[in-house]
Amino acid sequence: MSGTPTPRPGTRRIWSSALGVLAAALLAIGVNMLVDRVAPRARIDLTQQRLYTLSDGTRSVLQGLTDPVTLRLFYSRRLGTAVPAYGAYAERVRAMLEEYVAVSGGRVRLEVFDPEPFSETEDRALAFGLQGVPVDQSGEQIYFGLAGVNLLDDERTIPFFQPERERFLEFDLTRLVYELSNPRRPAIGVLSSLPVNGDPRMMMMMRGNPAAQPYAVMQTLRQFYTVQDVALDAQVIAPDIQVLLVIHPQNLPDATLYAIDQFVMRGGKLIAFVDPHSEGQAGRPGPGGRPPAQTSSNLDRLFHAWGVEAATDGVVLDLRGAWRVRASPTDRVQAVDYVAWYNLQGDSISDAEVATAQLNQVTVASAGWVRLRDGATVEMVPLLRSSDRSMRANVERVRENPEPARILAEFRPDGQRRTIAARIRGEVATAFPEGPPAPPEGAERPEGFPAHVARSSGPANFVVFADADVLEDRYWVRVQDFFGQQVATPISDNGAMVANLVDTLSGGDALISLRSRGESLRPFTVVEDIRRDADARFRQTERELTERLQQTERRLRELRQGQQGQGQSSAVITPEQRAEIDAARAQILQTRQQLRAVQLDLRRDIEGMETWLRILNIAGVPLMLALFAIGLGVARARRRAAARA
Repeated sequence: MSGTPTPRPGTRRIWSSALGVLAAALLAIGVNMLVDRVAPRARIDLTQQRLYTLSDGTRSVLQGLTDPVTLRLFYSRRLGTAVPAYGAYAERVRAMLEEYVAVSGGRVRLEVFDPEPFSETEDRALAFGLQGVPVDQSGEQIYFGLAGVNLLDDERTIPFFQPERERFLEFDLTRLVYELSNPRRPAIGVLSSLPVNGDPRMMMMMRGNPAAQPYAVMQTLRQFYTVQDVALDAQVIAPDIQVLLVIHPQNLPDATLYAIDQFVMRGGKLIAFVDPHSEGQAGRPGPGGRPPAQTSSNLDRLFHAWGVEAATDGVVLDLRGAWRVRASPTDRVQAVDYVAWYNLQGDSISDAEVATAQLNQVTVASAGWVRLRDGATVEMVPLLRSSDRSMRANVERVRENPEPARILAEFRPDGQRRTIAARIRGEVATAFPEGPPAPPEGAERPEGFPAHVARSSGPANFVVFADADVLEDRYWVRVQDFFGQQVATPISDNGAMVANLVDTLSGGDALISLRSRGESLRPFTVVEDIRRDADARFRQTERELTERLQQTERRLRELRQGQQGQGQSSAVITPEQRAEIDAARAQILQTRQQLRAVQLDLRRDIEGMETWLRILNIAGVPLMLALFAIGLGVARARRRAAARA
């Protein structure tokens, strides 16, 4: 028969598959075009800590703008060509700035410039104070900074975007916009026995010494608030101060304690940093050039009246997060875990409080603990707590010439968790029921001295830290020189925590959610815990070895002295001495074998854990995809078989 040939089933299947692929491609292109037109900035952030999503605080700041803010990004394209890492970072900066423009509803305006050498654009960058950096030997300057202005011609700048601060990018950008949109800042007071605003005496002796500079946390606070210094003998706290920071108060006169008490009674917010042993103070020479004899501080009179107690004679030691410090020169191991200095992470930081919910790490040193007194009527909400691998110890163990190896060898965790910082809330009575004390000798009461208040006007709200070293730069920030400019890079969230607390207590929480964004570095906590446990066992065994050696040496001296008393030469080794020496050698050999076994187990545990982590990271995802594909293929085969049947 003649006629049109009937296509074979296989050919029809091929054409059907080809048309299906073409339809799927057209559908994908159409969906992309539709999404690009309807929702050009729609995206899904699958990172655990939502690193690429604007925080609620940023959105609140941007949507609350009433006047326009102009942001000018100066970026030299040659920088991205010469250093590709900067090019990728610049794309992220520009994308985030465009997101700011979209969220603000147009109240943030973005202008992007490429400052060519010797151009007017380069002159504008220099006029804004942006930093030029040479990219090669020719001396040509490149730029990667931001300048912002408002309607009042106030200016704020980021001189140069540092890759080391990439995880703080949103904080830096929103801080700049916030400062331009909020010319009036809340007032906070600072009463401190520590040189938080710099040490003029050390500045005169050693110019450029970092220890003479203001604390980094104070520089952070001054960017957002009007900071007023409060004298150590103040009789009244200024009424315009909303939050008062009392830092390491030592031997305050009753008149000043009364001023703090009445500030709280009138509704003022207090953040107190007391310390059983201030490492910062101990490390600074006193007026006579010697370390100070007193390194503790307290507000016991106030705290006890309010139902709170902060330890002054003890410290909390914690193995989890302990810092590795240099061991003594005679130590066989070069570094050791110093359990008096440690990082608080995970469940040690409260996620129920808005000021600490997004913090990743806070570092403390020789910290005490906070607790409620018996019969207290106030509520205590822990902000920072030690882990269950902690213990209490007498403060003398860390006060003078501490031995980290000895402290670790004697460390015995008791499984209890202790509060290191807490927020206290509730109605409290004054610590001065008899009224204001007499003014200091030779002083008079200031004019307009306020009337006495016997009880707080509503619930008091204050925060107590049992550690003042949480403010010390060395424990949370690293300062590096970048072409003549000092760049501070936080390694812990201490500064963000203090700023968050001030934000919360002063009534504004717009910036809290963005101060500490996700950390890209994810530590292997399981491996670290294994190492710390093994290191603690090693130190305990090493301690026992040292004690055995000392006992053996004492015994040998006693034997020699006994033989000399009997008229024998000390050079003659008796059978008893030989037996003691042989026993000591055998004991030393056995103990060293135990030490090697502990180190071998440590290395095996860590290597085994690293092997499994590599297997999971390298083969885990491909294996899951393969299993998924196999399962999908089996399911399709079953459906086809069922359809044919």
